[in-house]
Amino acid sequence: MENGKLKWYDAIKGFGFIETSNGSDIFVHRTGLIDSSDDMQPDQEVEFEIKEGAKGLFAVNVKTI
Repeated sequence: MENGKLKWYDAIKGFGFIETSNGSDIFVHRTGLIDSSDDMQPDQEVEFEIKEGAKGLFAVNVKTI
């Protein structure tokens, strides 16, 4: 599991970006959230896994810590 913080997340569009512990950004889609009812806020600490898809790296199994 990786750690980072939510850079921004648009609940209406269902996606955003996480800033990883090494300073890079990774895409997160609402389908990657463990609990999609979580109120995702900027600067919120999260834990996640990284997968590679057709469009690049993205976060899955994202949960707040």
